[in-house]
Amino acid sequence: MTQTLNSIDSRLLTQRIKERALVEGFDKVGIVPAEPLAQERERLLEWLARGYQGEMSWLAREPEKRVDPRRIFPAAQSVIVVALNYYTAHHHLDQPGRGKVSRYAWGDDYHDVVGTKLRSLLNWIQQEASDADGKVCVDIQPMMDKAWAVRGGLGWLGKHTNLITPELGSWVFIGELLLNLELEYSVEQVEDDCGTCTLCIEACPTTAITEPYVVDSTRCISYATIELRNAELPEIVGENLEGWFYGCDICQDVCPWNRFEQPTIETRFEPRLGNVSADLSAILELTPSSYAERFRNSAMKRAKLTGLKRNARTLLEKQKTEANK
Repeated sequence: MTQTLNSIDSRLLTQRIKERALVEGFDKVGIVPAEPLAQERERLLEWLARGYQGEMSWLAREPEKRVDPRRIFPAAQSVIVVALNYYTAHHHLDQPGRGKVSRYAWGDDYHDVVGTKLRSLLNWIQQEASDADGKVCVDIQPMMDKAWAVRGGLGWLGKHTNLITPELGSWVFIGELLLNLELEYSVEQVEDDCGTCTLCIEACPTTAITEPYVVDSTRCISYATIELRNAELPEIVGENLEGWFYGCDICQDVCPWNRFEQPTIETRFEPRLGNVSADLSAILELTPSSYAERFRNSAMKRAKLTGLKRNARTLLEKQKTEANK
């Protein structure tokens, strides 16, 4: 029977929510108060002042909204933050005419997968507490996902600026559920265990990791091949693609913590045909209709058809040049 918030024990409900999140398929869950991110706010403003957001102008829009969940959902009392493993044990084809795709985009769009699970969790909570209300956030909403994951005790922010979990490494998606209920909160955070390691910084071919915990998007292969809408890739990126067609996983591939990677049980993250190592000539032959069909419900649609063709053309030219040397 559905109960009201006042008639249920918050500690018991908190425990049951955590258990239910695991039932929904999430690998990690933390619950923290919906308070503004003060320290993260200062780092965000400094990063924006350096222009490291590049053409992602939406990141500079309403920065205060990004650090205060109550500006997104005014009734928010709690933030339920979750992590979902997406690692699958497949490998890129290192062949001429092929281009590597970032692991996160191999299967179905994570916005849909994580969002569906969070909405199911919210529905379950509303059955437990009749006056419960909430808002699901999966990347599209202006939440600082990695900051909330750190605050929720899911892991720490690596020097490559990705969340690292001690159990699964960094191959995880993050999502939040903003809830109008006051719950029992996680207080123990995971200590930064990068130590003196700088492998991710040293491995980045475009020196996009300008210093530990800071990434200049304007030099990042992932940013350029996914978010940038220019007709041509920046020279620093185009000359140093290292076979990447969509996104880049170099800083995660070299991370020692990813020796703990484990195959996900979420079948929707299994690779779609051609999404691990793309056939670049086939990409150039796509029409608007065939593009829409091939990348329906795929994160790769983010780059648009023009972006994918630009990436394919640039990488093919780079491969041809290297073959003629």
